[in-house]
Amino acid sequence: MPQALQHDLALKSGRNTAARQDFVSSLRGFILNDLAGGMKTRYTEEIAPKAKKELGHLPKTGPEVHNAIASDLYFKFYSSMRYNAQEMVWRSVIHPMNEDLESLNIKAEKYGKKANEIGGSLDLDPDLTLPKNATAIDVHLAPGGYTKENIANDCAAGALYDNGLNVFSFGMMGANLDDIGESMANYIRVKYPEIKPKAILDFGCTIGHNTLAWKSTFPDAEVTGIDVAAPCLRYAHARAGAQNKAVHFKQMNATKLDFEDNSFDIVFSSMFLHELPLKDIKTALKEAHRVLKPGGLMLHMELPANKDLDPYDGFYLDWDAYYNNEPYYKKFRDQDYDVLCTEAGFDKDNLISFITPQYTYMSDADYVESVKNPSAFGENTGRLASGIEWFAFGAQK
Repeated sequence: MPQALQHDLALKSGRNTAARQDFVSSLRGFILNDLAGGMKTRYTEEIAPKAKKELGHLPKTGPEVHNAIASDLYFKFYSSMRYNAQEMVWRSVIHPMNEDLESLNIKAEKYGKKANEIGGSLDLDPDLTLPKNATAIDVHLAPGGYTKENIANDCAAGALYDNGLNVFSFGMMGANLDDIGESMANYIRVKYPEIKPKAILDFGCTIGHNTLAWKSTFPDAEVTGIDVAAPCLRYAHARAGAQNKAVHFKQMNATKLDFEDNSFDIVFSSMFLHELPLKDIKTALKEAHRVLKPGGLMLHMELPANKDLDPYDGFYLDWDAYYNNEPYYKKFRDQDYDVLCTEAGFDKDNLISFITPQYTYMSDADYVESVKNPSAFGENTGRLASGIEWFAFGAQK
């Protein structure tokens, strides 16, 4: 079930709202664990052997698995349940958010001022042309997406994302939904002790939930998060103030960074690249290379490439591309990540990839040991289920 968000911008939750959100969160957990496990068993024992007779071989790719399973009643039931549960996540938040909107805006203004006072900033660009991949569809089925603004100084899309993600993740992404950022930042702290970052950039930061983790891990660094969605950035700025973190937020497209060459020690993103068309991914990676200092590190938390997975796992992780309004997901994961990095200008000898367990669910000592001895990990990368691990790739300039 969802945990209570650990900051003052969290929406009020009466008994009815809490019960509804607990149900939706538990339902998602059941779907992604129990139902998903049953579906894989059904595929292995019944669907794959039948497909082998028809194809002359077991399905060799994710699309072949998809074709084999698409007409199966179990898969249809699983997909229907998962799709509807996704919509239920947002519906469980929208009503309490609308009821609490006046209070939310007051608190957002209050904590936005606090963020400024402690050294953070918010820089919005009213002339920025918003990309169609962010405006033409309701990404993740979130009503209005993340860019819709209803009133002046609106931050509702940010609140929807924060509280919705908390229900969505059923307690598996950290107390403040920051486990990805904490895990990535602390991996770098342990694995690359020679890197002492003074400037860190997070692009596609939405509400800054993972951005703040870099400030926590490297408090002396100047941390900047960019996104194209103004309402999310307003919320991110206030959220940082509510957590006493001095972070800069700027409205900016990752394909055209308004920073000088050699400006950052680390460029990071989490579950962002797959939201972009392939041509924009390539441009964003080139921009990351441009703004990195020599010796700087580019790091992207994503799901593994399809070439590195067996056909069923590739199919399973591509589900969102077909059914969850993430049309660019599969196209991205069909790429060779190493090739994407070298085409962006990074040397092939400086490429990195790794899998890390969740930092916020273990002691620091155990986490350090896991980084030093990673062979025990790598069975469940990026899935919201028991024993999550995060995958990342990138390169050093």
